[in-house]
Amino acid sequence: MSREENRRAVVLAAAERDGRTNAEIALALGLGVRQVQRLKGTLKKEGPVGLAHGNRGRRAAHALPEELVAQVVDLYEKRYLGFNFSHYHEKLTEVEGVSLSLTSVTRKLGDAGYRSPRKRRPPKHRSRRERREREGAMLQIDGSPHDWLGGRGARMCLVGAIDDATGKVVGAVFREYEDSQGYFLMMRQVIRKYGIPETLYRDRHGIFERDPKEEETLLEQFEGKREPTQFGRLLEELGVRQIAANSPQAKGRVERLWGTFQDRFVSELRLADACTMEEANELLAGAIKDHNRRFARKAEDPKSVWRKPDAGVDWESVFCFKYRRTVAKDNTIRLFGEHMQIPPGPGRRSFSGRQVQVQQRFSGSVRVYYQGECIAKTAAPKVPPSVIRVRRMNGCFAEECRWTAPKAASPKQETPAAVVEAKPRPVNKPAANHPWRRWAVT
Repeated sequence: MSREENRRAVVLAAAERDGRTNAEIALALGLGVRQVQRLKGTLKKEGPVGLAHGNRGRRAAHALPEELVAQVVDLYEKRYLGFNFSHYHEKLTEVEGVSLSLTSVTRKLGDAGYRSPRKRRPPKHRSRRERREREGAMLQIDGSPHDWLGGRGARMCLVGAIDDATGKVVGAVFREYEDSQGYFLMMRQVIRKYGIPETLYRDRHGIFERDPKEEETLLEQFEGKREPTQFGRLLEELGVRQIAANSPQAKGRVERLWGTFQDRFVSELRLADACTMEEANELLAGAIKDHNRRFARKAEDPKSVWRKPDAGVDWESVFCFKYRRTVAKDNTIRLFGEHMQIPPGPGRRSFSGRQVQVQQRFSGSVRVYYQGECIAKTAAPKVPPSVIRVRRMNGCFAEECRWTAPKAASPKQETPAAVVEAKPRPVNKPAANHPWRRWAVT
């Protein structure tokens, strides 16, 4: 079973136990009511295995012939390259005698890596989205970079989450800038206090999803899917579904929250004379409590859907950055320009050539796991780092949103007149035997 099918089985079992309606389950899973009814019947009759798609591994009965698909792509590459897909579809029908629907032509050319040069789309109809009925069904998350300290300190970013059903702020933390570690810390607050939500509503920041224009790695091409970001991997491990918003207005509840906080909380910080990020984080808990008391509302259904985490979970191994590395022949791995030695296993076993998982924990320690077993580790430093950034294989920072404050122009240092007079500009005079002097008329 795929991860999504396994998640459906967990949600359906929990919903059956809590007595949730089919409409609520459909919202949580992003399916229709009739599909939920069918899945519940299949789960009761065949168990979780019955939720796997029956056509998995089979060729579709109405799939287009491969020769026809190759002909459509070949004609586009050799003769009609640069045509928009609608225009090319007309040429296929009228000139080439190939009868295919526009949808099929668009899909097959898209699979071949082409995009229509010109898009004709009608304006989208937008409507107001109703709140979710139960608390924990959806969280809206976002980051708000702002001059929160009013010039008394550095610019910061407030990373937070608000419950869609109640408007309650369930987690928030101040960071130097919007980064992955901030969202990790915010999610850990939410899970410790409330539980695991069903869905997250977020924007299309690089913290949550890879850039579609970014070239796929060889491993991603082999596996047939893009590797998730660090935060995306965390949500997969927690079984949380995420929805990407196409505009800031789509997640208007959290956007309006930032307007309220930038008005009220900035004044509270000025009143308390807070000048550092640590002081702002200390005052943040009281501000959230006061905001929830004033502005939160009761959910339409009083039963919440927060999911309790499993007992005995090592949260340090969940809320950390994880990387895949290949052990070198000398039983070392390279992590951000530094080498880490892997000790021998039982019977002086070598791990050369093995794929291992490296966990960079927020305490500053590093753990290396092979097949679920820790084979190497480093101790945390005495003073743990406050910011651990997501890095890629080349060591560059990624999955973060930084801003650079304009640097003040340094005043030009005027050279004293005495120094100028002490170093006059040198004058090069030709020697007595120089050709210029030989040619001189005497």
